[in-house]
Amino acid sequence: MDRKLIARYILDAVLSLAGAGVFLFWTAGRIDWWPAWGVLAVNAAMIAAMGFIMFRQYTDLAAERLSPPKGAKLWDAVIMSTVRLLQAARYIVAGLDQRYGWTGGFPAGIQIAALVVSLLGYAVIPWAVANNKFYSQIVRIQSNRGHAVAAGGPYRFVRHPSYLGMIAFELAIPIMLASWGALIISLGNVFLLILRTALEDRTLQTELPGYAEYARQVKYRLIPGIW
Repeated sequence: MDRKLIARYILDAVLSLAGAGVFLFWTAGRIDWWPAWGVLAVNAAMIAAMGFIMFRQYTDLAAERLSPPKGAKLWDAVIMSTVRLLQAARYIVAGLDQRYGWTGGFPAGIQIAALVVSLLGYAVIPWAVANNKFYSQIVRIQSNRGHAVAAGGPYRFVRHPSYLGMIAFELAIPIMLASWGALIISLGNVFLLILRTALEDRTLQTELPGYAEYARQVKYRLIPGIW
């Protein structure tokens, strides 16, 4: 294994989790807030699972994700930059909501159910990674890595399973954090993820050999029977 690459992955993960923790706990003015710890735990579990799969099965994917090459679509860069900003804003608003009580209380049972949904949503992502060695951070045809269609695992059911998992996470997290304001922000991210799904799918059908045939076999992008 490439120890330097693993160290970079761990450092990137720690910085990402630390940033989320700062946004949540600093704005909330407290650290004894279990939903925030739940958010960090779900994120940490997903990152650890992804790392385990990548470094065990295809280290070149880890390198691709840590240092994405040039070639990203402009629309993809705009969408994902906006998504990251909204994610930070969601945590900040949720923390302030917790501190000042803008929303009021949520039933603990609903928060726990949201925790379960967020965990299940993010569990789809490592499953997708395990069945797609071209799971890049950017939308591009990876000709340098012999890009081919991924059709196993969750890709047997929908063409973009990881986006479905991300959307479930986006909807569940503000409910777990008991913040209507954060939920409104997350709905913006849901829209952007659906838009990215449509644009990525169009790109793959146009540019990736074999994808159009795969799309005829697996008809739905996100939700079977709907879209």
